[in-house]
Amino acid sequence: MRSIAIVNQKGGCGKTTTAVNLAGSLALDGAQVLVVDIDPQAHATLALGIDPEVTEANLYEVLADEEGSALVNEILVEVAPGIHLAPSGIVLSALEQKLAAERAEARTERLAAALARLVRPYDYCLIDCPPNVGLLTFNALRAAGEVIVPLETSYFAIHGVQKLLETIALLSERLGHELEVRILPTLYDGRTRYARETLGEIRELFRDMCFDTVIRQNVKLREAARRGVPVGRYAPSANGAHDYAALSLEIAAVAPAADEALDSAARRVEVRFHDPAASDVRIAGDFNGWIPDKGVETRVESAGSDRVWTKVLSLAPGTYHYRYVVDGHWREDPDNPRSEAGPVGERNSVLVVR
Repeated sequence: MRSIAIVNQKGGCGKTTTAVNLAGSLALDGAQVLVVDIDPQAHATLALGIDPEVTEANLYEVLADEEGSALVNEILVEVAPGIHLAPSGIVLSALEQKLAAERAEARTERLAAALARLVRPYDYCLIDCPPNVGLLTFNALRAAGEVIVPLETSYFAIHGVQKLLETIALLSERLGHELEVRILPTLYDGRTRYARETLGEIRELFRDMCFDTVIRQNVKLREAARRGVPVGRYAPSANGAHDYAALSLEIAAVAPAADEALDSAARRVEVRFHDPAASDVRIAGDFNGWIPDKGVETRVESAGSDRVWTKVLSLAPGTYHYRYVVDGHWREDPDNPRSEAGPVGERNSVLVVR
């Protein structure tokens, strides 16, 4: 089963729309899909036609108790052919307080433990996350192998998602759990030059991390949510149905990327950062999808009062943009005089590998 968390700390970017309608498109292609609504707002539950106020049980019962994982099969609801739902409810917002006394590791394992006890076989599990990075999102990331980040085609959305990618990288390291992250442009209005230019900037910034599919603005997506069905069943000829059908094909056609052998032309490149006051230094660039320290070897050395971070990269010949993340703050390389303006106005350091 491929488990995919749909994550963004920003609301209104299309997380629930993507969870519900991607599930609908995958199911129409013959897949068995489980939608896990781990957002206390329960929007995915509502969008699949279930009133969270009248459900007998929801994910709270599964996650709140150490033995609750055994209940996961009892709360599932079949909402459409090929789609089951693990419903949510407002009571999930009390989970963090409920589990406050438990070890951090135990708290974040609850959802993974529950999914391991599923009886029915599923091809996909889509986890709709709340618009924050708290305990519920930690559980989703621990249970998932892949992450989709819906990214609204706007200036501020691009700026915020870089911080989210840093957070996901830190969580992956903390949990000892590698995640394959992809960016999905959403709410796209191709009639405006602003949206077209912003989409170009997203593709330039995130490159291979970006899906080819773009989700266009489409009123039928809202109408389908109000009716409690995926758009592919409500309005199969609508743009929204076509877009999510394309996304489902793109996901189904490419399994999560395995570690590949390095290009024979790749070179070992070392860059160094000096700062006696820094406690954590990471590097992100277009060579690793702007996910700090992904695929990077790090050495830390002390020379008197100075501390030196050496970042070892494997890069094919070419020109790369990068920045350091120093104690959570994005910075240019102070030892590199070459820089260029990035898509959201900040300046990126430039590395040329010959």
